[in-house]
Amino acid sequence: MRLEGRRILVSGAASGIGRATAEMFHREGAAVALLDRDGDRLADVHAAIETNGRPPVTVLTVDVTDDDGVRAAIDDAADTLGGLDGLVGCTGIDLLKPFEEMAVADWCAILDTNLTGAFSVTSAAVPHIRAAGGGTIVHVASGAALRPLEARTAYCASKAGLVMFAKSLAVDLARHEIRVNAICPGIIESPLFRQSLEGVDDPDAEMAGILDRYLIKRIGKPEDIAYAALYLSSPESAHVTGTALSVDGGRTFH
Repeated sequence: MRLEGRRILVSGAASGIGRATAEMFHREGAAVALLDRDGDRLADVHAAIETNGRPPVTVLTVDVTDDDGVRAAIDDAADTLGGLDGLVGCTGIDLLKPFEEMAVADWCAILDTNLTGAFSVTSAAVPHIRAAGGGTIVHVASGAALRPLEARTAYCASKAGLVMFAKSLAVDLARHEIRVNAICPGIIESPLFRQSLEGVDDPDAEMAGILDRYLIKRIGKPEDIAYAALYLSSPESAHVTGTALSVDGGRTFH
């Protein structure tokens, strides 16, 4: 019950890291607001979490690129939960495409979700976290923010921007007792990762090549990242802000 009494918004909560985070936070005693554009998957997560029968859960079906919708949904969630003490931003999309084949629409789609979407969610949540007397913000970026990947120009740029967004936000919000940190995962077993393997001629060879870049020779689990988010959202990290924590099996350390 490390988060007992906390009220935390999780964006991208319908699958992968976001779902694992929402489920873990609720088990640890937090009331949670689940935000995602995939209403069907979100309903499944809601149903699974509600079986715990402990703190309240509320669902926000909205796309993070809809700024007005995001603000209205988060205001409603804060009313339902009696406020907000924290945010974990897990929303993200990928694009595997050589730079020469990219159009500006490709670039904008990735930046709009991964970076501008994170801004909208954070901007809507911060007034409620301030009103609670402070709290925590964690954004899930990527190891690609620290070490680039081939044919992912827009994705790498968006995640690097998210890391610096979190660091800059930590400076701006420190006076309000709000700590802000980023997590940089490596490969994680999730729909987003599996999507990146679609259309590959030899998936086994591709996977072997990916794992060769890691010291820990396994795909990460969503729970690996959820535990890091739990640490950064709990009093155990009370003196930690403005950091980018790599949770990547040893890929990006230097």
